[in-house]
Amino acid sequence: METKDQVLEAMRNAGTPLSAGKVAELTGLDRKVVDKAFAELKKEGAIVSPVRCKWEPAK
Repeated sequence: METKDQVLEAMRNAGTPLSAGKVAELTGLDRKVVDKAFAELKKEGAIVSPVRCKWEPAK
């Protein structure tokens, strides 16, 4: 599974906005890897930030 898919799946399963640190904790991925995936997902518009420093999948 691709890193971005893992990150999105963890976010969907959580059901609440998550920080990159929490996603790293849930997926077992390195924080730097999660940050890189977040940057790509933000660029694609796949995730949105409803509150400062927390992210969730775009509707």
